Amino acid sequence: MLVPGINYALMLYLCLAQSLPREPSAPKLYRPSDVEQIASAALGVGAGVAIALAMVGISVKALGSYGSALFLLTPTVMGAATGYIYNRRNPHSGTATLSLALLTVLIGGGVFLLNAVEGAVCLVMAFPLALGSAAIGAFIGQAIAAADAGTPLRAALVLLALPLFAGVGALPSPSPLYEVVSSIEIDATPERVWENVVGFGELPPPTELLFASGVAYPIHARIEGSGVGAIRRCEFSTGAFVEPITRWDAPNVLAFDVASQPPPMEEWSPYGPIVTPHLNGYFRSVRGEFRLVPLAAGRTRLEGSTWYELDLFPRAYWNLWSHAFIARIHARVLAHVKRLSEADSLR
Repeated sequence: MLVPGINYALMLYLCLAQSLPREPSAPKLYRPSDVEQIASAALGVGAGVAIALAMVGISVKALGSYGSALFLLTPTVMGAATGYIYNRRNPHSGTATLSLALLTVLIGGGVFLLNAVEGAVCLVMAFPLALGSAAIGAFIGQAIAAADAGTPLRAALVLLALPLFAGVGALPSPSPLYEVVSSIEIDATPERVWENVVGFGELPPPTELLFASGVAYPIHARIEGSGVGAIRRCEFSTGAFVEPITRWDAPNVLAFDVASQPPPMEEWSPYGPIVTPHLNGYFRSVRGEFRLVPLAAGRTRLEGSTWYELDLFPRAYWNLWSHAFIARIHARVLAHVKRLSEADSLR
């Protein structure tokens, strides 16, 4: 480099060469093998199911609580754990992550069913809540994995804290008194209808899928005595309602309290009917009433009301089911009273 001018030319070339734009080299993408992808998916599903089993054991078996932590928080954390583990090492699409989280919920439900922890009917009712919460959790877990904001230690701390929320949404608070009202018009006088309201004979076997699935349905009713203080017994497929009469205004109003009631349904499992905690005391029928309203041309509008309390959370969701079930029970009873009363009128 002692030749005059050559060394300066070389330095200029090197300076320009460093500043010239270069074609960026394509990054080497790591493509996980099928075995690795299956392993991460299986680990995510396993973690989600383990969370569900632990929370059911703590919330239901230990605390006797069917709270929002069980029906909302648990599936959210299940989805988040599944989404995080599935995407932590190798990112996957949102569709794949969501599908795996929903599969986790379904597999968890299957585990409960096969181990006689829960019955098929209640699992079906809980799935909409669980699937929606798990979907939210899946995207949270995927976002944490993509941002690398979470570590296994932090995730473990979240899971360890989950049992602390087992009573969330189930803190002691009196249940509101809910009312379900149904009515039907009958081509018979109130006097005729009254006789079949006080006590009615055997109802035909139900044809509705709802009752075939195990939800309790009325079979017949009879009354012991008359007037206030008489005892009405309404036999259901799961046992008898014992109903002391509190108002006897023939043929206008028949009102009664519920002194005792049978389970609201028979839970189905592969092993036959099973008894789960929520069948005892979480749904409480409090009182009922029949009202007979005279109409023109010797007809009657028969109205039926049931008041009940509910300790399943979130109540706004479970009320949708309980209202629908009670309305179907009302419809079955009112239709039967209508058939009996109109048949009596033709004699």
